[in-house]
Amino acid sequence: MKKQIILSQVFREENSSGVALKNKTLKKLIFNFLDKADRSSITELSKELNISVPKTTSLVNELMDENLISDYGKIDSTGGRKASMYGLVPDACFFLGVDVKKYYVNIGLMNFKKHLVTQKNRIPFRLENTPGSLSQLINLIQGFIKEAPVKKEKILSMGINLSGRINHTIGYSYSFFHFQEEPLSSYIEGKTGIKTYLENDSRAMAYGEFMCGEVTNEKNVLFVNMDYGIGLGVLIDGKIYYGKSGFSGELGHIPFFDNELICHCGKKGCLETEASGTALIRRFKERLEQGSSSSVTKKVKQLKDVTLTDLIQAALSEDMLCIELLAEIGEKLGKGLAALINVFNPELIILGGTLSETGDYLRLPARSAINKYSLSLVNTDTQLKLSQLGEKAGIWGACLLARNKVLTVL
Repeated sequence: MKKQIILSQVFREENSSGVALKNKTLKKLIFNFLDKADRSSITELSKELNISVPKTTSLVNELMDENLISDYGKIDSTGGRKASMYGLVPDACFFLGVDVKKYYVNIGLMNFKKHLVTQKNRIPFRLENTPGSLSQLINLIQGFIKEAPVKKEKILSMGINLSGRINHTIGYSYSFFHFQEEPLSSYIEGKTGIKTYLENDSRAMAYGEFMCGEVTNEKNVLFVNMDYGIGLGVLIDGKIYYGKSGFSGELGHIPFFDNELICHCGKKGCLETEASGTALIRRFKERLEQGSSSSVTKKVKQLKDVTLTDLIQAALSEDMLCIELLAEIGEKLGKGLAALINVFNPELIILGGTLSETGDYLRLPARSAINKYSLSLVNTDTQLKLSQLGEKAGIWGACLLARNKVLTVL
């Protein structure tokens, strides 16, 4: 019980003042430094925090008493005397990540040292803007927490990814589950008892990939989330770009095409109407009605039940119709990417989301269209890669963003 009380004092959000506030801030700075350095001596911490060695020693001892950091042993120093090295305790606390998809949910648990200790992927779920769908989501989260290999009291925060327009600052969703006046994050927090933060799914996936995937030294990166819709995460000068209201990245709703197809946003000609998972399914059904054949019809009894996963698996099994349609989608997507390259001049574009599982079936047509539609002087500076984290990107992003909220120094 004592450890739980101390943990709540270190990470509690209410305002502190005077010495208590200063010590709280310094402790978070220690966490952030150990995040980057992994291990550090008292002397190094003292220099980093610009405080005295005795003060640093006192803070480190307090954190050790609270079981948040530990002594990792001694190493030889330049002065000949061995110095003790300190680092974070992996199982001191945990962070929950919930990545909500159209037909399933991925949930993972991250420890204090940013390692995923357990995860459960593709939990059946149907995302609908109904009280029943929200209730089911909360039940799935509660079930995961109950089965998790750690006590609930050690889970400090939870990040939830949803598609659509999200105000991450107040935790309000303008696209799903806005039945009550209070923000969705507050409502879920009340039901689960865990501090909850809300984020747009594409931005969270982008952050996961930025931190743990394909990004190395690049500072200007675009992450394209290709699922039933199309989302975008933007990294400018090493920082996530949110926009004034937090709604940046609506790539799928730029009117690229002169067609009469109505997007789910209510407008016509959006990129999503021609270059998304939804567009792929629509074109697949149209081609079957025109007489084309596919192995998918042997597995799915009714055409209305065809999912994006069905078409991806068929393409990977060399179904020619699905491969041909992916080439069409990729070419149209590439036209949109070309516009982004002309505007942002990024170092790297990462293709992620469910459709990225098709690999070069989508990437190569997209690359060809980029070469065709973007300025050659600009696109030669841009790499085009597939997501390294794949399905895990959303979980990583949700966990890391929830962790950041707790460790942020105000």
